[in-house]
Amino acid sequence: MSEIKLAQHNQSSFLLALEKIQFCWSKNASFILSLDSLRLGVGEKVFLEGPSGSGKSTLLSLICGIIRPDRGSICIDDIDIVKLGAGQVDRLRADKLGVIFQQFNLLPYGSVIQNVLLPLQFSERRRKQASVSGTPREEARRLLQRLGISTDLHEQKVAQLSIGQQQRVAVGRAIIGDPQLVIADEPTSALDHDSRDQFLTLLFEETARVNAGLILVSHDRSLASDFDRQLDIREIVRTAVIGAQ
Repeated sequence: MSEIKLAQHNQSSFLLALEKIQFCWSKNASFILSLDSLRLGVGEKVFLEGPSGSGKSTLLSLICGIIRPDRGSICIDDIDIVKLGAGQVDRLRADKLGVIFQQFNLLPYGSVIQNVLLPLQFSERRRKQASVSGTPREEARRLLQRLGISTDLHEQKVAQLSIGQQQRVAVGRAIIGDPQLVIADEPTSALDHDSRDQFLTLLFEETARVNAGLILVSHDRSLASDFDRQLDIREIVRTAVIGAQ
């Protein structure tokens, strides 16, 4: 992707900067979301919590460029994605973001290895990063083994794995190729205590290795102390129901 820096904010130390955001799902929708400012430093780990319906999923969708705000700016590495075309946003997301979805979003009939390698098909940058110490396939196997997915499962279809194993595959897919920002939506919900700790150790090590930022959403408050900063979404985001009494 040819990266034209559309917005220079004199904030080069920030990997992510959201400013003066307002979003409404549609002109006739009753729910609006507002946010004055949210910034994430390069390499910073942020724990984000909040009850259901507080706007967490909407905020993550805005950061990922899946939806666009009605006003405001969302800068990733000094690039305002609000000013990009849809194709440019897709390429930036593929290059710079690794997303661990709450519902995994794996290809059920693809193999474990195929699922982990999938992001590399859409990003030359991440493909090159995954090839630094060998082939992309070797890097995928390294990540999977560190996540506790044994080699005898690597060629199996994802649909044949347990829910916990599928979640770990989703993690490997998100972090392969060293994305600059990792967004994790309830990534430990299907893991037991030991697997959760193993996952967090790998996630922290892999993001720290390339100085990537991390936003992790979870209801598990016991994880919060491991992060640089803890945020309650209700303290940074305002939501309102239009016409509510």
